[in-house]
Order: sequence, then C-alpha cells, then structure tokens
Amino acid sequence: MSNFHYTDDAATMERLSEQRDAIYEGVIDQFRVLMAQDNIDGALALADEFFEWMDPDQLESEPTFYVNEHELQQRFLELTE
Repeated sequence: MSNFHYTDDAATMERLSEQRDAIYEGVIDQFRVLMAQDNIDGALALADEFFEWMDPDQLESEPTFYVNEHELQQRFLELTE
C-alpha cells in the first residue's frame, strides 16, 4: 500500500523501539509468572503468540510494523466509500 508513509524519524523510531522492548519484557515476565504458577497451558499459549520474539535467534530480525490508527481509519474510509 503505497499510501502509507514510512518514517525514519529518529525520535519516532526510538519511541517505537522502547515500546517493543517494554512489550517483550512484559511477555517474558508473564511467561515466567505462568510457569511459576504451573500454568503450562497459559505459558505455552503466550509463547505461541510471541514465538518469534521469545526466540533469541529471531528477536532482532522480527519486523515491527507500526500503524497510525488515524491514518489507517482514513484509508479504510477511502476504500469503502
């Protein structure tokens, strides 16, 4: 979709990187909590959802796509009118 804009703005990229890091840390923390509670099914479901992020070999190569909600909504309206 060429109507979406790519940014190389350093501040935006840093903010998104920090958000991704926070999500990653939260997932790992929750996985550990679930395992400590012997909730294996819950831990495996979480690991399945975040498989690429939890694998150290894939962590840095897994792309993160950010979508501006307003821009996406605007594009939806353009396509459905």
